[in-house]
Amino acid sequence: MRQSQASVLLGIMSWHGISAAGSLPRGVGPEFVKFYEIKDTFTCIGHPSITIPASRVNDNSCDCPDGTDEPGTAACALLDHLSPEQPLPGSLSGTTNTTNALPGFWCANNGHVGAYVPFMYVNDGVCDYDLCCDGTEEYGNVGGVKCENRCAEIGKEWRRVEKERKDNLERANKRRRTMVKESKELRRRAEAKITTLAEEIKELEVKRDELKGKLDEVERQERFKVVKNEGPGKLGVLAGLAKTRVNELRDALSKVMGERNQLRTKVEELEGILAAFKEEYNPNFNDEGVKKAVRGWEDYAAKKAGEAQEQLNEMDILEVMKEDSEESGINWGEFDEDEATDTDILYSFEAYLPGPLRDFLHTEINLLRIWLIENGILADGGSEKSESRLVKTAREAHDSVANDVNSKTRTLEEQQRDLEKDYGNDDIFRYLKGKCVTTEAGEYEYELCWLDKTSQKSKKGGGKTNMGNFDRFDFDEADEEERHDGKGLGRGRRMVLRYENGQGCWNGPNRKTDVWLACAETEELWRISELEKCVYKMEVGTPAVCEELVEPGHVKDEL
Repeated sequence: MRQSQASVLLGIMSWHGISAAGSLPRGVGPEFVKFYEIKDTFTCIGHPSITIPASRVNDNSCDCPDGTDEPGTAACALLDHLSPEQPLPGSLSGTTNTTNALPGFWCANNGHVGAYVPFMYVNDGVCDYDLCCDGTEEYGNVGGVKCENRCAEIGKEWRRVEKERKDNLERANKRRRTMVKESKELRRRAEAKITTLAEEIKELEVKRDELKGKLDEVERQERFKVVKNEGPGKLGVLAGLAKTRVNELRDALSKVMGERNQLRTKVEELEGILAAFKEEYNPNFNDEGVKKAVRGWEDYAAKKAGEAQEQLNEMDILEVMKEDSEESGINWGEFDEDEATDTDILYSFEAYLPGPLRDFLHTEINLLRIWLIENGILADGGSEKSESRLVKTAREAHDSVANDVNSKTRTLEEQQRDLEKDYGNDDIFRYLKGKCVTTEAGEYEYELCWLDKTSQKSKKGGGKTNMGNFDRFDFDEADEEERHDGKGLGRGRRMVLRYENGQGCWNGPNRKTDVWLACAETEELWRISELEKCVYKMEVGTPAVCEELVEPGHVKDEL
Protein backbone atom coordinates (compact mmCIF):
# COMPACT_ATOMS: atom_id res chain seq x y z
CA MET A 1 0.00 0.00 0.00
CA ARG A 2 2.86 2.33 0.85
CA GLN A 3 4.45 1.86 -2.58
CA SER A 4 1.20 2.38 -4.48
CA GLN A 5 0.49 5.55 -2.52
CA ALA A 6 4.04 6.70 -3.05
CA SER A 7 3.57 6.16 -6.80
CA VAL A 8 0.48 8.38 -6.77
CA LEU A 9 2.60 11.13 -5.28
CA LEU A 10 4.83 11.20 -8.34
CA GLY A 11 2.06 13.22 -9.96
CA ILE A 12 2.20 15.93 -7.33
CA MET A 13 4.51 18.57 -8.73
CA SER A 14 3.50 21.59 -6.70
CA TRP A 15 5.53 20.86 -3.53
CA HIS A 16 8.98 22.28 -3.85
CA GLY A 17 9.60 21.73 -0.16
CA ILE A 18 11.28 24.78 1.35
CA SER A 19 10.86 24.27 5.12
CA ALA A 20 8.99 26.98 6.98
CA ALA A 21 11.44 27.03 9.85
CA GLY A 22 14.41 28.03 7.72
CA SER A 23 15.82 28.37 4.24
CA LEU A 24 16.70 24.71 3.70
CA PRO A 25 14.78 22.34 1.44
CA ARG A 26 12.40 20.05 3.25
CA GLY A 27 13.83 16.72 4.57
CA VAL A 28 17.52 17.76 4.77
CA GLY A 29 19.35 16.30 7.75
CA PRO A 30 21.81 18.38 9.83
CA GLU A 31 24.88 16.65 8.44
CA PHE A 32 23.91 17.56 4.86
CA VAL A 33 23.03 21.24 5.45
CA LYS A 34 26.19 22.55 3.81
CA PHE A 35 25.16 21.02 0.46
CA TYR A 36 21.80 22.82 0.33
CA GLU A 37 22.68 26.44 1.08
CA ILE A 38 20.43 28.80 -0.84
CA LYS A 39 21.85 29.59 -4.26
CA ASP A 40 20.77 29.51 -7.87
CA THR A 41 22.06 26.02 -8.66
CA PHE A 42 22.43 22.68 -6.89
CA THR A 43 25.32 20.26 -7.35
CA CYS A 44 24.57 16.55 -6.94
CA ILE A 45 26.42 15.36 -3.82
CA GLY A 46 27.63 12.08 -5.25
CA HIS A 47 28.17 13.43 -8.76
CA PRO A 48 29.77 16.90 -8.51
CA SER A 49 29.94 17.14 -12.29
CA ILE A 50 26.13 17.38 -12.48
CA THR A 51 24.55 20.73 -11.66
CA ILE A 52 20.86 21.56 -11.87
CA PRO A 53 18.79 24.70 -11.16
CA ALA A 54 17.79 25.13 -7.51
CA SER A 55 14.13 25.16 -8.60
CA ARG A 56 14.40 21.47 -9.45
CA VAL A 57 15.21 20.46 -5.84
CA ASN A 58 12.23 18.64 -4.30
CA ASP A 59 10.23 18.86 -7.52
CA ASN A 60 9.24 15.16 -7.39
CA SER A 61 11.58 14.34 -10.26
CA CYS A 62 14.78 12.39 -9.79
CA ASP A 63 17.43 14.45 -11.58
CA CYS A 64 20.59 13.39 -9.70
CA PRO A 65 21.78 9.78 -10.11
CA ASP A 66 22.19 9.55 -6.32
CA GLY A 67 18.77 11.10 -5.56
CA THR A 68 20.20 14.02 -3.58
CA ASP A 69 18.01 16.54 -5.42
CA GLU A 70 14.91 15.03 -3.71
CA PRO A 71 15.60 15.06 0.08
CA GLY A 72 11.93 15.83 0.86
CA THR A 73 9.97 13.64 -1.55
CA ALA A 74 9.57 9.97 -2.42
CA ALA A 75 10.60 10.50 -6.03
CA CYS A 76 13.96 8.70 -5.57
CA ALA A 77 12.73 6.12 -3.06
CA LEU A 78 13.16 3.23 -5.49
CA LEU A 79 16.83 3.85 -6.29
CA ASP A 80 18.66 0.59 -5.62
CA HIS A 81 22.11 -0.43 -6.84
CA LEU A 82 21.05 -4.09 -6.64
CA SER A 83 18.01 -3.69 -8.92
CA PRO A 84 18.14 -4.58 -12.62
CA GLU A 85 19.04 -1.69 -14.88
CA GLN A 86 15.90 0.09 -16.07
CA PRO A 87 15.64 3.16 -18.31
CA LEU A 88 14.68 6.33 -16.43
CA PRO A 89 13.52 9.01 -18.87
CA GLY A 90 14.69 12.48 -17.95
CA SER A 91 17.39 11.21 -15.58
CA LEU A 92 20.97 12.19 -16.32
CA SER A 93 22.13 8.72 -15.23
CA GLY A 94 19.64 7.11 -17.61
CA THR A 95 18.98 4.20 -15.22
CA THR A 96 17.62 3.33 -11.79
CA ASN A 97 20.60 1.10 -11.13
CA THR A 98 22.22 3.38 -8.55
CA THR A 99 22.29 4.17 -4.83
CA ASN A 100 20.61 6.98 -2.89
CA ALA A 101 23.27 9.04 -1.12
CA LEU A 102 20.83 10.30 1.54
CA PRO A 103 19.79 8.09 4.49
CA GLY A 104 16.17 9.24 4.29
CA PHE A 105 13.75 12.07 5.01
CA TRP A 106 14.83 14.02 8.08
CA CYS A 107 12.29 14.57 10.85
CA ALA A 108 13.53 17.15 13.36
CA ASN A 109 11.18 15.80 16.06
CA ASN A 110 11.62 18.83 18.35
CA GLY A 111 11.07 17.73 21.93
CA HIS A 112 12.24 14.24 21.10
CA VAL A 113 15.11 12.77 19.04
CA GLY A 114 15.53 13.56 15.36
CA ALA A 115 15.49 10.62 12.98
CA TYR A 116 15.54 9.67 9.31
CA VAL A 117 12.44 8.12 7.74
CA PRO A 118 12.76 5.88 4.66
CA PHE A 119 11.84 7.87 1.55
CA MET A 120 9.08 5.42 0.64
CA TYR A 121 7.24 6.48 3.83
CA VAL A 122 7.02 10.12 2.72
CA ASN A 123 3.45 11.15 1.86
CA ASP A 124 2.21 7.56 1.86
CA GLY A 125 -0.89 8.38 3.92
CA VAL A 126 0.39 6.70 7.11
CA CYS A 127 1.58 8.52 10.24
CA ASP A 128 4.90 6.92 11.22
CA TYR A 129 5.04 8.19 14.80
CA ASP A 130 7.65 5.63 15.84
CA LEU A 131 10.13 7.39 13.52
CA CYS A 132 8.65 10.81 12.81
CA CYS A 133 6.67 11.95 15.83
CA ASP A 134 6.20 15.49 14.46
CA GLY A 135 4.27 14.16 11.44
CA THR A 136 6.25 16.22 8.93
CA GLU A 137 6.71 13.28 6.55
CA GLU A 138 2.99 13.56 5.67
CA TYR A 139 3.06 17.21 4.61
CA GLY A 140 1.07 16.41 1.42
CA ASN A 141 -2.06 15.34 3.37
CA VAL A 142 -2.47 12.44 0.94
CA GLY A 143 -5.92 10.89 1.26
CA GLY A 144 -6.85 13.60 3.73
CA VAL A 145 -4.38 12.26 6.29
CA LYS A 146 -2.94 14.90 8.57
CA CYS A 147 -0.42 13.81 11.19
CA GLU A 148 -0.42 15.90 14.35
CA ASN A 149 2.77 16.63 16.27
CA ARG A 150 3.06 14.13 19.15
CA CYS A 151 6.69 14.70 20.02
CA ALA A 152 5.88 16.21 23.43
CA GLU A 153 4.25 13.08 24.88
CA ILE A 154 6.40 10.61 22.92
CA GLY A 155 9.56 12.47 23.91
CA LYS A 156 8.50 12.53 27.56
CA GLU A 157 7.89 8.77 27.59
CA TRP A 158 11.11 8.13 25.71
CA ARG A 159 13.11 10.19 28.21
CA ARG A 160 11.52 8.26 31.08
CA VAL A 161 12.39 4.91 29.49
CA GLU A 162 15.86 6.15 28.57
CA LYS A 163 16.48 7.33 32.14
CA GLU A 164 15.36 3.96 33.45
CA ARG A 165 17.64 2.25 30.94
CA LYS A 166 20.61 4.40 31.99
CA ASP A 167 19.87 3.80 35.67
CA ASN A 168 19.73 0.05 35.07
CA LEU A 169 22.95 0.22 33.10
CA GLU A 170 24.64 2.21 35.85
CA ARG A 171 23.55 -0.33 38.46
CA ALA A 172 24.76 -3.14 36.21
CA ASN A 173 28.12 -1.41 35.75
CA LYS A 174 28.37 -0.84 39.50
CA ARG A 175 27.85 -4.54 40.11
CA ARG A 176 30.33 -5.36 37.38
CA ARG A 177 32.94 -3.22 39.13
CA THR A 178 32.25 -5.20 42.29
CA MET A 179 32.61 -8.45 40.34
CA VAL A 180 35.90 -7.26 38.85
CA LYS A 181 37.15 -6.42 42.33
CA GLU A 182 36.15 -9.87 43.58
CA SER A 183 37.76 -11.53 40.55
CA LYS A 184 41.02 -9.71 41.18
CA GLU A 185 40.90 -10.80 44.80
CA LEU A 186 40.33 -14.41 43.75
CA ARG A 187 43.28 -14.17 41.38
CA ARG A 188 45.43 -12.61 44.11
CA ARG A 189 44.51 -15.46 46.45
CA ALA A 190 45.37 -18.01 43.76
CA GLU A 191 48.74 -16.37 43.18
CA ALA A 192 49.40 -16.21 46.94
CA LYS A 193 48.44 -19.87 47.27
CA ILE A 194 50.83 -20.81 44.48
CA THR A 195 53.65 -18.93 46.21
CA THR A 196 52.85 -20.57 49.56
CA LEU A 197 52.61 -24.03 48.01
CA ALA A 198 55.94 -23.61 46.22
CA GLU A 199 57.63 -22.64 49.51
CA GLU A 200 55.98 -25.49 51.41
CA ILE A 201 56.97 -28.01 48.74
CA LYS A 202 60.57 -26.79 48.84
CA GLU A 203 60.72 -27.24 52.61
CA LEU A 204 58.98 -30.62 52.47
CA GLU A 205 61.37 -31.87 49.78
CA VAL A 206 64.31 -31.10 52.07
CA LYS A 207 62.59 -32.87 54.94
CA ARG A 208 61.68 -35.80 52.69
CA ASP A 209 65.29 -36.21 51.57
CA GLU A 210 66.48 -36.12 55.18
CA LEU A 211 63.95 -38.75 56.22
CA LYS A 212 64.91 -40.87 53.20
CA GLY A 213 68.52 -40.82 54.37
CA LYS A 214 67.47 -41.80 57.89
CA LEU A 215 65.26 -44.58 56.54
CA ASP A 216 68.12 -45.96 54.43
CA GLU A 217 70.43 -45.90 57.44
CA VAL A 218 67.90 -47.58 59.74
CA GLU A 219 67.19 -50.25 57.13
CA ARG A 220 70.91 -50.81 56.74
CA GLN A 221 71.35 -51.25 60.48
CA GLU A 222 68.22 -53.26 61.15
CA ARG A 223 68.12 -55.63 58.20
CA PHE A 224 71.47 -57.30 59.17
CA LYS A 225 70.70 -57.87 62.83
CA VAL A 226 71.00 -61.47 64.06
CA VAL A 227 69.39 -60.86 67.43
CA LYS A 228 66.20 -58.88 67.62
CA ASN A 229 64.79 -57.84 70.94
CA GLU A 230 61.34 -57.10 69.49
CA GLY A 231 59.01 -58.88 67.11
CA PRO A 232 56.42 -61.65 67.19
CA GLY A 233 56.94 -65.35 66.78
CA LYS A 234 55.34 -67.48 64.10
CA LEU A 235 51.87 -67.32 65.70
CA GLY A 236 52.09 -63.53 66.01
CA VAL A 237 53.17 -63.20 62.36
CA LEU A 238 50.29 -65.41 61.26
CA ALA A 239 47.82 -63.41 63.36
CA GLY A 240 49.14 -60.16 61.87
CA LEU A 241 48.76 -61.47 58.33
CA ALA A 242 45.25 -62.71 59.07
CA LYS A 243 44.24 -59.35 60.57
CA THR A 244 45.56 -57.51 57.52
CA ARG A 245 43.71 -59.85 55.17
CA VAL A 246 40.44 -59.50 57.10
CA ASN A 247 40.71 -55.70 56.99
CA GLU A 248 41.38 -55.81 53.24
CA LEU A 249 38.32 -58.03 52.68
CA ARG A 250 36.18 -55.75 54.86
CA ASP A 251 37.29 -52.69 52.87
CA ALA A 252 36.59 -54.48 49.59
CA LEU A 253 33.11 -55.46 50.83
CA SER A 254 32.43 -51.84 51.81
CA LYS A 255 33.41 -50.62 48.33
CA VAL A 256 31.29 -53.31 46.65
CA MET A 257 28.30 -52.29 48.76
CA GLY A 258 28.79 -48.64 47.81
CA GLU A 259 29.05 -49.48 44.12
CA ARG A 260 25.98 -51.73 44.38
CA ASN A 261 23.94 -48.91 45.90
CA GLN A 262 25.06 -46.49 43.17
CA LEU A 263 24.22 -48.98 40.42
CA ARG A 264 20.85 -49.72 42.00
CA THR A 265 20.05 -46.00 42.02
CA LYS A 266 21.06 -45.64 38.37
CA VAL A 267 19.00 -48.70 37.36
CA GLU A 268 15.94 -47.32 39.14
CA GLU A 269 16.43 -43.94 37.44
CA LEU A 270 16.81 -45.52 33.98
CA GLU A 271 13.81 -47.76 34.56
CA GLY A 272 11.78 -44.68 35.50
CA ILE A 273 12.88 -42.89 32.32
CA LEU A 274 12.04 -45.87 30.11
CA ALA A 275 8.69 -46.43 31.86
CA ALA A 276 7.75 -42.78 31.31
CA PHE A 277 8.97 -43.04 27.72
CA LYS A 278 6.70 -46.04 27.11
CA GLU A 279 3.69 -44.24 28.57
CA GLU A 280 4.26 -40.95 26.76
CA TYR A 281 5.50 -41.93 23.31
CA ASN A 282 3.16 -41.65 20.33
CA PRO A 283 2.45 -45.20 19.02
CA ASN A 284 1.30 -43.68 15.72
CA PHE A 285 4.73 -42.18 15.12
CA ASN A 286 6.37 -44.50 12.62
CA ASP A 287 9.90 -44.75 14.01
CA GLU A 288 11.23 -48.31 14.10
CA GLY A 289 13.97 -47.30 16.56
CA VAL A 290 11.42 -45.97 19.05
CA LYS A 291 9.15 -49.01 18.68
CA LYS A 292 12.08 -51.37 19.11
CA ALA A 293 13.11 -49.55 22.31
CA VAL A 294 9.54 -49.82 23.69
CA ARG A 295 9.34 -53.55 22.88
CA GLY A 296 12.70 -54.08 24.52
CA TRP A 297 11.51 -52.32 27.66
CA GLU A 298 8.32 -54.40 27.77
CA ASP A 299 10.36 -57.63 27.49
CA TYR A 300 12.71 -56.41 30.21
CA ALA A 301 9.82 -55.47 32.54
CA ALA A 302 8.08 -58.84 31.98
CA LYS A 303 11.30 -60.75 32.61
CA LYS A 304 12.00 -58.76 35.75
CA ALA A 305 8.50 -59.39 37.11
CA GLY A 306 8.96 -63.14 36.68
CA GLU A 307 12.34 -63.30 38.40
CA ALA A 308 12.54 -64.37 42.03
CA GLN A 309 14.88 -61.88 43.62
CA GLU A 310 16.94 -63.03 46.56
CA GLN A 311 17.09 -60.22 49.09
CA LEU A 312 20.33 -59.76 50.98
CA ASN A 313 20.11 -59.26 54.70
CA GLU A 314 21.51 -55.74 55.11
CA MET A 315 21.94 -56.19 58.86
CA ASP A 316 24.19 -59.23 58.37
CA ILE A 317 26.33 -57.31 55.91
CA LEU A 318 26.59 -54.30 58.21
CA GLU A 319 27.54 -56.61 61.10
CA VAL A 320 30.36 -58.12 59.03
CA MET A 321 31.59 -54.63 58.08
CA LYS A 322 31.97 -53.50 61.70
CA GLU A 323 35.51 -53.01 63.01
CA ASP A 324 36.88 -55.91 65.08
CA SER A 325 36.84 -55.33 68.84
CA GLU A 326 36.38 -57.19 72.08
CA GLU A 327 32.58 -57.01 71.62
CA SER A 328 32.30 -57.94 67.92
CA GLY A 329 34.30 -59.81 65.33
CA ILE A 330 37.76 -61.06 66.26
CA ASN A 331 39.58 -59.88 69.37
CA TRP A 332 43.05 -59.51 67.93
CA GLY A 333 44.35 -58.39 71.30
CA GLU A 334 44.47 -62.04 72.39
CA PHE A 335 47.21 -62.63 69.85
CA ASP A 336 49.30 -59.62 70.89
CA GLU A 337 50.65 -61.14 74.09
CA ASP A 338 54.42 -61.19 74.39
CA GLU A 339 55.98 -64.44 73.38
CA ALA A 340 59.49 -65.51 72.88
CA THR A 341 60.60 -65.34 69.26
CA ASP A 342 62.68 -68.01 67.63
CA THR A 343 65.68 -65.74 67.69
CA ASP A 344 65.14 -64.82 71.34
CA ILE A 345 65.04 -68.48 72.33
CA LEU A 346 68.12 -69.26 70.30
CA TYR A 347 70.14 -66.37 71.76
CA SER A 348 68.67 -66.20 75.26
CA PHE A 349 72.18 -66.74 76.67
CA GLU A 350 72.72 -62.96 76.21
CA ALA A 351 70.40 -62.44 79.15
CA TYR A 352 73.02 -63.96 81.45
CA LEU A 353 75.74 -61.51 80.36
CA PRO A 354 76.42 -58.20 82.10
CA GLY A 355 74.65 -55.25 80.50
CA PRO A 356 77.76 -53.40 79.13
CA LEU A 357 79.24 -56.63 77.77
CA ARG A 358 75.91 -57.65 76.18
CA ASP A 359 75.60 -54.31 74.39
CA PHE A 360 79.23 -54.45 73.23
CA LEU A 361 78.87 -57.98 71.82
CA HIS A 362 75.52 -57.09 70.19
CA THR A 363 77.05 -54.10 68.41
CA GLU A 364 80.19 -55.91 67.29
CA ILE A 365 78.25 -58.89 65.96
CA ASN A 366 75.97 -56.60 63.95
CA LEU A 367 78.91 -54.69 62.47
CA LEU A 368 80.65 -57.92 61.57
CA ARG A 369 77.51 -59.33 59.94
CA ILE A 370 76.99 -56.10 57.96
CA TRP A 371 80.58 -56.23 56.70
CA LEU A 372 80.28 -59.89 55.69
CA ILE A 373 77.00 -59.37 53.82
CA GLU A 374 78.13 -56.19 52.07
CA ASN A 375 81.28 -57.93 50.86
CA GLY A 376 79.40 -60.97 49.55
CA ILE A 377 80.81 -63.40 52.12
CA LEU A 378 77.53 -64.01 53.94
CA ALA A 379 74.05 -64.25 52.38
CA ASP A 380 71.44 -61.65 53.37
CA GLY A 381 68.70 -63.46 55.25
CA GLY A 382 66.68 -60.34 56.04
CA SER A 383 63.01 -60.15 55.10
CA GLU A 384 60.67 -57.23 54.65
CA LYS A 385 57.92 -59.20 56.38
CA SER A 386 59.84 -59.08 59.62
CA GLU A 387 61.12 -55.47 59.57
CA SER A 388 61.44 -53.93 62.98
CA ARG A 389 59.27 -51.25 64.51
CA LEU A 390 62.12 -48.79 64.11
CA VAL A 391 62.17 -49.34 60.35
CA LYS A 392 58.38 -49.12 60.16
CA THR A 393 58.39 -45.84 62.07
CA ALA A 394 61.10 -44.39 59.82
CA ARG A 395 59.29 -45.58 56.70
CA GLU A 396 55.95 -44.15 57.83
CA ALA A 397 57.56 -40.81 58.60
CA HIS A 398 59.20 -40.70 55.15
CA ASP A 399 56.07 -41.87 53.29
CA SER A 400 53.90 -39.31 55.08
CA VAL A 401 56.13 -36.43 54.00
CA ALA A 402 56.54 -37.86 50.46
CA ASN A 403 52.76 -38.17 50.07
CA ASP A 404 52.36 -34.61 51.33
CA VAL A 405 54.87 -33.43 48.70
CA ASN A 406 53.00 -35.25 45.92
CA SER A 407 49.62 -33.91 47.04
CA LYS A 408 50.82 -30.31 47.27
CA THR A 409 52.59 -30.63 43.91
CA ARG A 410 49.35 -31.74 42.23
CA THR A 411 47.48 -28.86 43.87
CA LEU A 412 50.18 -26.44 42.71
CA GLU A 413 49.93 -27.65 39.12
CA GLU A 414 46.13 -27.33 39.18
CA GLN A 415 46.37 -23.78 40.53
CA GLN A 416 48.93 -22.83 37.88
CA ARG A 417 46.75 -24.22 35.08
CA ASP A 418 43.74 -22.39 36.47
CA LEU A 419 45.70 -19.14 36.62
CA GLU A 420 46.61 -19.50 32.93
CA LYS A 421 42.99 -20.03 31.81
CA ASP A 422 41.07 -17.36 29.93
CA TYR A 423 38.40 -15.84 32.17
CA GLY A 424 37.47 -12.95 29.89
CA ASN A 425 38.20 -9.24 30.28
CA ASP A 426 39.29 -8.28 33.79
CA ASP A 427 39.25 -11.99 34.67
CA ILE A 428 35.58 -11.42 35.48
CA PHE A 429 34.31 -14.92 34.78
CA ARG A 430 36.59 -16.18 37.56
CA TYR A 431 33.95 -14.71 39.89
CA LEU A 432 31.10 -16.53 38.10
CA LYS A 433 32.83 -19.90 37.73
CA GLY A 434 30.84 -22.66 39.39
CA LYS A 435 27.70 -20.54 39.89
CA CYS A 436 24.50 -21.58 38.10
CA VAL A 437 21.29 -19.92 36.87
CA THR A 438 18.06 -21.70 35.97
CA THR A 439 14.77 -21.05 34.19
CA GLU A 440 11.67 -23.01 33.27
CA ALA A 441 10.41 -23.30 29.71
CA GLY A 442 7.65 -25.65 28.65
CA GLU A 443 8.04 -29.06 30.22
CA TYR A 444 11.67 -28.57 31.20
CA GLU A 445 13.88 -26.75 33.66
CA TYR A 446 17.09 -25.48 32.09
CA GLU A 447 20.32 -24.75 33.93
CA LEU A 448 23.46 -22.86 32.95
CA CYS A 449 26.55 -23.38 35.07
CA TRP A 450 29.20 -20.82 34.17
CA LEU A 451 32.25 -22.29 32.44
CA ASP A 452 31.00 -25.78 33.34
CA LYS A 453 27.95 -27.20 31.55
CA THR A 454 24.36 -26.63 30.44
CA SER A 455 21.57 -29.08 31.19
CA GLN A 456 17.84 -29.71 31.05
CA LYS A 457 15.58 -31.68 33.36
CA SER A 458 11.99 -32.74 32.83
CA LYS A 459 9.46 -31.39 35.33
CA LYS A 460 7.96 -34.88 35.42
CA GLY A 461 11.09 -36.30 37.01
CA GLY A 462 14.19 -38.15 35.88
CA GLY A 463 17.80 -37.13 35.67
CA LYS A 464 19.45 -34.15 34.01
CA THR A 465 20.43 -34.22 30.35
CA ASN A 466 23.79 -32.68 29.54
CA MET A 467 23.33 -30.09 26.78
CA GLY A 468 27.03 -29.26 26.43
CA ASN A 469 30.28 -28.72 28.29
CA PHE A 470 32.06 -25.38 28.22
CA ASP A 471 34.59 -25.19 25.40
CA ARG A 472 35.54 -21.58 24.62
CA PHE A 473 34.70 -17.89 24.49
CA ASP A 474 33.52 -16.50 21.16
CA PHE A 475 31.85 -13.43 19.63
CA ASP A 476 29.02 -13.10 17.12
CA GLU A 477 26.68 -10.46 15.71
CA ALA A 478 23.19 -10.17 17.17
CA ASP A 479 20.37 -8.64 15.14
CA GLU A 480 17.21 -8.41 17.23
CA GLU A 481 14.74 -5.68 18.06
CA GLU A 482 15.25 -3.93 21.38
CA ARG A 483 12.82 -5.18 24.02
CA HIS A 484 10.93 -2.76 26.23
CA ASP A 485 11.94 -4.68 29.37
CA GLY A 486 15.61 -4.62 28.33
CA LYS A 487 15.87 -8.40 28.47
CA GLY A 488 17.16 -9.00 24.98
CA LEU A 489 20.31 -9.19 22.88
CA GLY A 490 19.54 -6.18 20.68
CA ARG A 491 21.90 -5.44 17.83
CA GLY A 492 25.67 -5.55 17.75
CA ARG A 493 28.64 -7.70 18.68
CA ARG A 494 27.89 -10.03 21.59
CA MET A 495 29.95 -12.50 23.59
CA VAL A 496 28.94 -16.13 23.06
CA LEU A 497 29.98 -19.02 25.29
CA ARG A 498 30.25 -22.26 23.30
CA TYR A 499 29.20 -25.42 25.13
CA GLU A 500 30.04 -28.53 23.09
CA ASN A 501 29.89 -32.35 23.26
CA GLY A 502 26.82 -32.80 25.42
CA GLN A 503 24.73 -35.95 25.69
CA GLY A 504 23.87 -37.54 22.37
CA CYS A 505 20.38 -37.01 20.93
CA TRP A 506 18.14 -39.89 19.89
CA ASN A 507 19.24 -40.71 16.35
CA GLY A 508 21.12 -37.39 16.26
CA PRO A 509 24.38 -35.64 17.11
CA ASN A 510 25.69 -34.67 20.53
CA ARG A 511 23.88 -31.74 22.05
CA LYS A 512 25.52 -28.32 22.12
CA THR A 513 24.49 -24.90 23.38
CA ASP A 514 25.44 -21.36 22.36
CA VAL A 515 25.05 -19.03 25.34
CA TRP A 516 24.55 -15.44 24.11
CA LEU A 517 25.30 -12.79 26.72
CA ALA A 518 23.89 -9.29 27.11
CA CYS A 519 24.24 -6.64 29.79
CA ALA A 520 21.92 -6.93 32.79
CA GLU A 521 21.95 -6.03 36.47
CA THR A 522 21.88 -9.66 37.64
CA GLU A 523 22.61 -13.10 36.20
CA GLU A 524 19.37 -14.25 34.57
CA LEU A 525 18.54 -16.89 31.96
CA TRP A 526 15.97 -15.08 29.78
CA ARG A 527 15.10 -17.47 26.99
CA ILE A 528 16.11 -20.76 25.45
CA SER A 529 15.33 -22.07 21.98
CA GLU A 530 16.29 -25.06 19.83
CA LEU A 531 17.69 -23.64 16.59
CA GLU A 532 17.94 -27.07 15.01
CA LYS A 533 17.98 -30.61 16.25
CA CYS A 534 20.05 -30.79 19.45
CA VAL A 535 21.48 -27.28 18.92
CA TYR A 536 20.27 -24.83 21.56
CA LYS A 537 20.50 -21.09 22.08
CA MET A 538 20.39 -19.49 25.52
CA GLU A 539 19.94 -15.75 25.94
CA VAL A 540 21.40 -14.68 29.27
CA GLY A 541 21.79 -11.38 31.07
CA THR A 542 24.83 -10.69 33.23
CA PRO A 543 26.82 -7.67 34.43
CA ALA A 544 29.97 -9.45 33.24
CA VAL A 545 29.54 -8.15 29.67
CA CYS A 546 28.41 -4.61 30.54
CA GLU A 547 30.47 -1.67 29.35
CA GLU A 548 30.79 1.81 30.79
CA LEU A 549 27.86 4.05 29.93
CA VAL A 550 28.27 5.57 26.48
CA GLU A 551 25.62 7.77 24.92
CA PRO A 552 24.48 5.86 21.82
CA GLY A 553 23.46 7.37 18.50
CA HIS A 554 19.88 7.11 17.35
CA VAL A 555 20.22 6.51 13.64
CA LYS A 556 17.19 4.61 12.40
CA ASP A 557 17.61 1.76 9.95
CA GLU A 558 16.09 2.36 6.53
CA LEU A 559 13.88 -0.49 5.44
